[in-house]
Formats: sequence, C-alpha cells, structure tokens
Amino acid sequence: MAKVSFGILALNAMPFLEYNLRALYPFAHQIIVVEGAVRTAGALARPDGHSVDGTLEMLQRFQRDEDPEGKVLILSAADAGYADGFWPEKDEMSQAYAERATGDWLWQVDSDEFYLESDLAAMLALLDREPEVSGYSFPYIEFFGGFNSHITGEWHLHQYPRVSRVFRWGPGYRYTSHRPPTVVDDQGRELNQLNWVTRPAPAGKPVYMRHYSYVFPKQAWQKVGYYSNVTWSTAFTKNKKWYDEQYMGLKNPLRLGELGGLQWLERFSGQHPTAIQALQRDLREGVIVEEQRAGEDIERLLASPWYWLQTRLARAFLKVYWPVRVAWKSVRDPIMKILSGRS
Repeated sequence: MAKVSFGILALNAMPFLEYNLRALYPFAHQIIVVEGAVRTAGALARPDGHSVDGTLEMLQRFQRDEDPEGKVLILSAADAGYADGFWPEKDEMSQAYAERATGDWLWQVDSDEFYLESDLAAMLALLDREPEVSGYSFPYIEFFGGFNSHITGEWHLHQYPRVSRVFRWGPGYRYTSHRPPTVVDDQGRELNQLNWVTRPAPAGKPVYMRHYSYVFPKQAWQKVGYYSNVTWSTAFTKNKKWYDEQYMGLKNPLRLGELGGLQWLERFSGQHPTAIQALQRDLREGVIVEEQRAGEDIERLLASPWYWLQTRLARAFLKVYWPVRVAWKSVRDPIMKILSGRS
C-alpha cells in the first residue's frame, strides 16, 4: 500500500475530527495534526492558542487509546517555536506537517473533510500504479445547514471546481502555500504544473471530497470569526451579516455564498462515508451533543418547484456566462497591464 502522510489543521474541530481520524487510520502511514489558532483567530481560542472545545484533549486521548501503531503526531505552535502559542498564519501550519511527513505522498485533509472508504482504498491503489503522477485534485461536495443539503453554484462549478489535495512527496520537496495548496519538488517546480491529475477515477467513477464545513452553526460562526479578521483580503468584511441573514435566515437563497455570486442549495442524494453515518447515529442517540441548525426552512426551499426552476436557470446561465467571462478577462488583463505601464 502507498505510504501516505495525512496532514490536518485543527481548531475547535470537534466533533468531526475524532471520526475523521478513525476513518483515515487504516489507510495512513502517518497522520500529522497541527492544532491551534492563527493569530487572527485569537478570539476563537484559549489564551494559550489551543482550541476551546476540547480538540487538543481529544487528540491526546486518541493518541493514547486508539493509536496502537503510533501513526498520530500532534503539533502545536509552541512545538514549532512560537512562544505566544499562536501560529502566524495557515502557511506555517501546513508547512509544519509537511516538514515532518515521511510518506511518499502528502494528503492534505480538513478536519471536517471525508471520503468514501472505497474511494480511499482505490486512491491508495492508484498511487501505487501511477508513480509518474505529481498529484491529484478532487471535485467536492460542500454541505450547508445539515447533512442532507449542499451548496453549489458559481464558486463550486466554475471558479473553484476542484481542490488540490494529494501531492507526491520526497526529499527536498516543500509546501509553499496554503492558498492555494502548493507543493514544489526538489527542483523548485510546482507539482500542479507537472503531471497533475484533476479528476481521478480509479474505480471508474470520480472520487469526490465530501466537505461537511457548514453542517453546524458552530462551524459557520467560526468561519465568520476567522475570515472577518484576515489581513490578506477585504472580501469577508460582511461575514457577520452573512451568518445571520444567509446561513441562518436564507434571506437570498440564490446568493448563499460568503462572497456573493450565484450560490444555491441542492438536496444531497448520495452516500455518506461510514464515519459520518457513525457521527449522525451518535448525534441521534445523544452520545455527542452539538447545536444543530433547524432544517425546516431548507426542506421547504428544496421542495419548492419555483426554487428548483430558479436554480436550473442559474446553472444554465453560468454555463454560458462563465466561458465568456474567462475569455473577456484574458483579453482585458493584458490591455490593462499595457495601459497601466504607460501611465
């Protein structure tokens, strides 16, 4: 089996992370969890930079009780030499797990990101069969408001339809950027510019990453708390308003994304990974307790023929609009560059 080092960033990652560790463990050569907050997310963390929801304590318990092969490594900012306990940014967090990876492949995984077990097994077999490939990207499904609905539209279909996740790894390789995830080889070449596969289908069907990133209100609110304070973009300044009006209120159900644009909900009719099914069962039985978003308004929306028609029209519009937009940008940008140089 291919030797895969999984790298995970974790801040207030309960309850998903515990289930994710169990799901990845049989397929892992190594699981490196970088826990804690970046400085711009300080309001979401303890004064020492650690999670407030028991993530660190769960990791320590998992390492003690459920890690018989010693696969799990836990890293904190203090371990990396940051005296205040906070990571500078996510680049440094991702670089921390990459620097400690000993596998032949580096697989980046969010704490609330899951794959079907059959897809994980098929991908590991594929990694053995395709040694010339430099890495893989996956299309993804992003859940919103619960386990039965996901968000899609301009961002998911056209602007960012796949995520880079699996990178070939070896001596001299470096993780250079978290946004977008970027790894360079021992010659300084970006892997996604080499023999990169954007839609692997090892068992005859594409592998999808299932991202449960907006299932619980806690997750949506944490994104608000982080992105409202980032220094690298001003696009998220209205995030608090987005949480109240869009995530909780569905005020404009055709523009549900944090950054605007056409984004809508669709019903999920596929299969959840076994780990997510176990999490759902534990929620129902009270084994774990987590505030959940009421779903009646989402159900009414998804049952509406008018909303179905609107989303189909939006999808058709984007299919025409997006190629035109890309073509116009390819013409406009060089012209603007020339004009700005003259000025």
